[in-house]
Order: sequence, then C-alpha cells, then structure tokens
Amino acid sequence: MFHIEKMQENMHSEVLPMVKRFYHSDAVSHPVEDSVLERTFADAVSESPLLEGQVLMEDEHIVGFGYTTVYYACETGGRCMMFEELFLKEEARGKGYGSRYFQYMMEQHPEVRRFRLEVTRSNEAAVRLYERLGFSFLEYGQMVLDRAAQK
Repeated sequence: MFHIEKMQENMHSEVLPMVKRFYHSDAVSHPVEDSVLERTFADAVSESPLLEGQVLMEDEHIVGFGYTTVYYACETGGRCMMFEELFLKEEARGKGYGSRYFQYMMEQHPEVRRFRLEVTRSNEAAVRLYERLGFSFLEYGQMVLDRAAQK
C-alpha cells in the first residue's frame, strides 16, 4: 500500500543512493557535489522548517523521496511551495505515485497559493506528469550567484 512519511535520519542509507541517481539523470542539468547532497539530506531531516524531506513508501519499502520548501512570493501575495526534488525508483514508476505525492502535499498545505517546480525539458515523462497535474511553464530565465561553500 502506498503512503508518504516524513524523512528521518535513519533513512540515510536508503535515500542517499536515490538522491545520487536523481542528480545523475536527465532531471538535472548540472552536477552537484556529494557534500552538498549530504548537507541537503541533513537539513531535510533536521528540525529546521526551511527544507522538508518526504519518503514515498510502498508497504514498508522506500520507493522514492521528495524535498520541499515554502517561501513567500510577492507576485502571488502569499506562500509558495517549491517542489525541489522528486524521485521514484524505476519499479515504482507508472503506478500513479507521483500524482498521489503531489495531491497529498497540496492537501497538507492549504495555505500555499502557488506550487512551483523546476524541470528540464528533456525529462519528457516528468513534463507530461506535471502538465497533467495542471502545472504550466513560466517563461522566466533564472540567474544565480553562488557563494563559496562555507565550512
């Protein structure tokens, strides 16, 4: 039976390999250092409200993970949820778990006015899912300025 749970620190050995597969897939357009992936996992399971981690479960087996963050956006006049990452193991794909994950997260956060995500256009299966759920492309260009890693 499919269900979603809060990510916990003791799930590290199951979640991190999925995170690394995600970052070596067509879902990501640039490399990310393993130390950043480790720090992100630690933040997702911490008490900090900035990043939340969820695991997607099939019976008692972890079959995927998601990371989300909530922020205020002036253009919506309210809170937005950013779906930072969503990954499902190959054997869990095509079962509707991605749709159920989004539905669950949206139901759990009625205060959120806009849901947002990033997708590489080459990740065609993900684009089809997101469009089926009602997402549409914003034609923004993104710019970044990364600070040097602080130890």
